[in-house]
Amino acid sequence: MAFDPEEFGVTPAGPDAVRPFSVEGLDVRGRAVSLGPVIAAIIDRHAYPEPVSRLLAEAVVLTSLLGTSLKFEGRFTLQTKTDGPVSMLVVDFSSPDAIRACASFDEAQVLDLMDAGKASPEALLGRGYLAMTIDQGQHMQRYQGMVELDGISLEEVARRYFARSEQIPTEVRLAVGELFTRAEGEAPAHSWTAGGILIQFLPEAPERMRQADLDPGDAPYETDEGDFEEDDAWVEARALVETVKDVELTDPEISVENLLFRLFHERGVRLYEPQKIADKCRCSRERIESVLETFTAEEVEDMTVDGKIVVKCEFCSTSYGFDKART
Repeated sequence: MAFDPEEFGVTPAGPDAVRPFSVEGLDVRGRAVSLGPVIAAIIDRHAYPEPVSRLLAEAVVLTSLLGTSLKFEGRFTLQTKTDGPVSMLVVDFSSPDAIRACASFDEAQVLDLMDAGKASPEALLGRGYLAMTIDQGQHMQRYQGMVELDGISLEEVARRYFARSEQIPTEVRLAVGELFTRAEGEAPAHSWTAGGILIQFLPEAPERMRQADLDPGDAPYETDEGDFEEDDAWVEARALVETVKDVELTDPEISVENLLFRLFHERGVRLYEPQKIADKCRCSRERIESVLETFTAEEVEDMTVDGKIVVKCEFCSTSYGFDKART
C-alpha cells in the first residue's frame, strides 16, 4: 500500500536520519533509520574487504538506532572484542548527530573465509563480548552494558541485551545493501546503503511485560527461563517487523515513512521528528598533541621517523604530522 507522507503534512526524513515512532495500539515504541551518503563515506574511506564493510555497516546502523535515543549531550559507543577474524569493531556516536566507525581484522583470515564462502557476520566476529557504553560527561558516571558474543548476529546481540539487562522485549532488523547505477555514457557507479528498525514493547501496565523477575545469570541462553506467556500485542508487533525484507531497509526509493505505514497502518503509527546522522570525527591536532605529551621520551623516539611523528586517525584516516622537537 503506497503512502505519501507529504499528503499528511509529514516531511520525509530522507537519507541519513533516524525516525522515532510509536504504535499506541500495540504499546510499541521504536526507531527506523536509512543511511546513504554517511554509510557510503565511512565504508569507502576504509576500503575494507566486502564482508568486513558489511559487518561494520550493520554496527553503524545499530549504533545509530541506539545512540540517537540519548536525551542528553553525551556519547554512545559500541565496541566488540573477540577472537574472530574481525577482532574489534568500534562505532562512536556523539550527540546530537556525529558518528564514526572503524574495524580491526586479520586480512588473511578474512580472505580465507571469503574463499570458502563462509564469511558470515557470526564467523567474522567469533567469540568474545560486545560492550555498549554511555558517557554523560566528565562529571557524570559512565554506564556500560556487556553481551557475550558466541556466534550470534548483531541483531541477536541487541535482543539479548535489552531482554537480559533492561528486561525490555526488543526486536531489531539490520540490513546493508550495495547500489550499482550507470548513467548513459558513464562507467558503472557503486555505493553503499544501510537501514534498520528497532521496536520495544513498553506497555503502561508493568505486569503486561511478562518477563522473568530475575536475570537467569550464567544459565545457557537456550535454557527455559520460565513459562511467561507473551502479550498478544507484542507477538503481533514482532511478527510484523520480522516480515521486513532487506531491500525495504536499503532501497533509497523506499522511505522509512512508507515502511512504517506498511507495517503498522492498521494499528496507527505516530511519527516523531527525525534526527539527522552525520559523518563526523572528533579527532583534531590539539587532541592528538595532548596525547603525545603523555608519552615517555623513549616512546616518542620509537615513533619518530626522519625527525617527524605522523599519527593517523583510525576513524577518519586523517594524518597529522608533528616535529619531534615540539612534542
